[in-house]
Amino acid sequence: MRGSAQPRIVRTTSRTLALRTAGAAASAALLLPLISAAPAATAGEPRSGTLQQAFADAAEEYHIPQSVLLGVSYLESRWDGHFGAPSVTGGYGPMHLTDARTALAGTPHHSEGTEDARGDAARAVKSVAAPSTTTTPDSSGALPARLRTLDRAAELTGLPAAELRRTEAANVRGGAALLAAEQRRLGLPLSADPADWYAAVAHYSGAEDARTAAVFADDVFQVIRAGERRTTPSGQRVELAADARLEPDTAQLRRLGLRDRERDPNTECPASVACEWIPAPYQDLGGGDYGNHDKADRPASQQVDYIVIHDTEATWDTTLQLVQDPTYVSWHYTLRSADGQIAQHVPTKDVAWHAGNWYVNSKSVGLEHEGFLTAPDAWYTEAMYRNSARLVRYLAHRYDIPLDRQHILGHDNVPGTTPSGIPGMHTDPGPYWDWAHYFRLLGAPLHRTAGPHGGLVTIRPDYESHQPVYTGCEKAGQACVPHGSGAVRLHTGPSEESPLVKDIGLRPNGADSTTGVNDTGARASTGQQFAVAERSGDWTAIWYLGQKAWFHNPADAPTALDAKGWVVTPKPGATEIPVYGRAYPEKTAYPAGVPVQSVLALPYKLTAGQEYPMGLRTQGEYLWATTFDPAGHVVVRGEETYYQIQFGHRVAYVKAADVTVRRSGA
Repeated sequence: MRGSAQPRIVRTTSRTLALRTAGAAASAALLLPLISAAPAATAGEPRSGTLQQAFADAAEEYHIPQSVLLGVSYLESRWDGHFGAPSVTGGYGPMHLTDARTALAGTPHHSEGTEDARGDAARAVKSVAAPSTTTTPDSSGALPARLRTLDRAAELTGLPAAELRRTEAANVRGGAALLAAEQRRLGLPLSADPADWYAAVAHYSGAEDARTAAVFADDVFQVIRAGERRTTPSGQRVELAADARLEPDTAQLRRLGLRDRERDPNTECPASVACEWIPAPYQDLGGGDYGNHDKADRPASQQVDYIVIHDTEATWDTTLQLVQDPTYVSWHYTLRSADGQIAQHVPTKDVAWHAGNWYVNSKSVGLEHEGFLTAPDAWYTEAMYRNSARLVRYLAHRYDIPLDRQHILGHDNVPGTTPSGIPGMHTDPGPYWDWAHYFRLLGAPLHRTAGPHGGLVTIRPDYESHQPVYTGCEKAGQACVPHGSGAVRLHTGPSEESPLVKDIGLRPNGADSTTGVNDTGARASTGQQFAVAERSGDWTAIWYLGQKAWFHNPADAPTALDAKGWVVTPKPGATEIPVYGRAYPEKTAYPAGVPVQSVLALPYKLTAGQEYPMGLRTQGEYLWATTFDPAGHVVVRGEETYYQIQFGHRVAYVKAADVTVRRSGA
């Protein structure tokens, strides 16, 4: 895993959990060097405030409704040019004009590029031109048209390819020219009505099947209906006014002559996404061992309480190879970066091995997203965010899962089950995953629910402008390129000079937390709620891992929203209570033949006077699944009641008998 020593958790042939580093990830690409070496704006580059004008000018020149051009660009890049760096599919600029051959060749895109950076770009794009995909060169050696739209844009506009890659205004013109050319090819008018551009927009996606093309076009027109506004990382303020009554002519899709992809009956996906079935192997390996998941009958056997969001730290092809390895771990779904394509591997009724916490595994569905947490601009695409949100909404409705951060967890929010397991827990999808945007797409936007005395805060910095310093994206100790983040940093006092709070579970030797991109020890993430411990000027203290943790929260640029809810605190007379990484039953609940599972306290203390927001309430439960034949599996349920709490960056569990539950702010 590049940029981190974080290992993968793998189920081995000895039927135990062991750790190994995912070697496949070592050869996978990161585009961050290209991004981090981005130069300042050059001559001809739009200055702040002019990208909006570039869209207006290109729309007028090519007789396209400006809203269509803005909508397409938003879906392709959220209006971000990524400082000239290519995406994972070799797309450049706000219009994502593809030039895969240049990216594959590793051609430098700016004067500060390094050989390593150019090699990373080449490997990234090569991942979508692998033999197992449909993006390999044809018999003439030419890449498919969808991977070289920049060449066509150069022909239509007369602009040099280098300018289309580098200059945002030129890039927008190139995208407009492509849309207009497709509209003419389809025999449709260059209409001022956005509704007349559905087929041209669908074609722009480069999709090879009707379902994927329609999903892209539907998203574009949904953006136009809802409107959008954003300040890009380069400082460009762009707005798209809402057109709530817009109804595109979806029947135009037939003009593209795309094939219909048949939905495999094994898949469990909403109709609004492209979904394929690539099964993980349920295979007897001999010697009492098997892989790589467990058969179950959820929700009849166990309630599904969580959806866990991962990133793969590997490319799509590598990820699919891994999930089909019976000696590796498994997850339910993988989402592709380029277009949000979904592959399902394990039925949701079955238990996949994905979270590194058996209790969470048995009660969750796992979604892997192709990408690397240190290179969000190249991999965390809008198409992937949107299809992921569609899938999560579908699953949440199906299993009655609330859309909040107590139930929609990142892998980095899953607790270690024992003290020794805490340092090895994973850190994806990391501080650059845009949780606020994701929850808006889920239809559950984060908002204020109380006044200043509500007793809780919901972490919610402005993603674009909030850019805390992280290190270790490429080299240990080296600063990452400034980038928007949904996480706030936590200090021992109300000042930036105060040390970061410690995580004694992550560092049992008492060492300080760091600014490392994979260090979760002093980090609170968007959507998470915490109890307010104190306020001082522009700083707010929360209860976090048994201590006060301060974060900068100025009134004129707040990084948290006031909230209210239920909290737990030690019961009267208790000076401290233990916290746990799993909610297992009491000893007397286990039937004969099922080994009693220990419930080890984590190395933290929740002391008198502290409060922590309460999530779900659950009875102790343990799935005993150690045989290939699921007839031998047993679900053990106890009488012990647990509450899930937001204890640190990760959730934890406390026994109901140890705490008092009350309203926050009381």
